Amino acid sequence: MRIQVGVTIDAPPSHLWRVIEPIEYHVEWMADAESIRFTTAQTAGVGTAFDCTTRIGPFRTVDHMLVTEWVPERVMGIEHLGLVRGWGRFTLRRRPRNRTRFTWSEELEFPWTLGGPVGALAAKPVLHAVWRRNLRRLKRLVETGRP
Repeated sequence: MRIQVGVTIDAPPSHLWRVIEPIEYHVEWMADAESIRFTTAQTAGVGTAFDCTTRIGPFRTVDHMLVTEWVPERVMGIEHLGLVRGWGRFTLRRRPRNRTRFTWSEELEFPWTLGGPVGALAAKPVLHAVWRRNLRRLKRLVETGRP
């Protein structure tokens, strides 16, 4: 299953990066992320690993993640290593008038215990809606300082 959502934020990439760089604060704008716990000593950059407790409706899981890409002000990529496997990527692109296009792409594979491809098909519109809401929260946080 592949999902991509995006939003244009009224801030330059450098400002947006300062908000998303501290991974532990993603819970401030990701409504589905309950908590983040690092499993490595490092907390930024390629090789950082963490567990993210995620809840969507009645479903709760701990997603084991590894940072695989880290280019400040441009891209942050992760690999999902938990029950749901795949990759995710945040991309920042400079836009005119000091704005940034923020794109969130995910490619996920659901295990048979979550319905496999059928479960992924059913989950796709729900995840798409949740992540679009998360981007609205991120936009508000960056532009106003309030989540």
